[in-house]
Amino acid sequence: MNFIISGKNIEVTPGLKDAIEQKLGKLERYFTPETEIIVTLSVEKGRQKIEVTIPVKGNIIRSEQTSSDMYVSIDLVEEIIERQLRKYKNKLVAKNQGHPTSAVPSGSIKKEFIESEDDAAEDDEIRIVRTKKFGIKPMYPEDACIQMELLGHSFFVFSNAETEEVNVVYKRKDGSFGLIEPEFS
Repeated sequence: MNFIISGKNIEVTPGLKDAIEQKLGKLERYFTPETEIIVTLSVEKGRQKIEVTIPVKGNIIRSEQTSSDMYVSIDLVEEIIERQLRKYKNKLVAKNQGHPTSAVPSGSIKKEFIESEDDAAEDDEIRIVRTKKFGIKPMYPEDACIQMELLGHSFFVFSNAETEEVNVVYKRKDGSFGLIEPEFS
């Protein structure tokens, strides 16, 4: 695995680099040797944040963890990535009706990982437990943000009055707002 480690407002010391390579190196059993793991460390207002991005064929496995100690953040992010990988494996196997060999994507994931049965975690299975239907009325993104705030939600789905497309506004961690617009490829 190839680690690409960078820092924002923090110097990536040899100790941090070793901790990252040791902890995330455990993921080696899942990936081929040429897989890139992009790691960004940052410090904001005393919060130690690590972002890990692993591009795999057709998908991205990503986690972002924050704590008061960078080494704790590194431990947390490794646990989250492993959980995501188990979910990804279950999804691939289920998509191919339980035939692990046909579930192996060409790219970064090792064939042995997909075919092994020891990592299958049924409690990590994705289950939709509720479906909600609601009317979508045309509104401007700013009005959707106000409506979202009034409802006390962290996101809001609406029909954009300008584009006539379904959009989503959401509240970001820093308190600002984001807008998701569809892009059809």
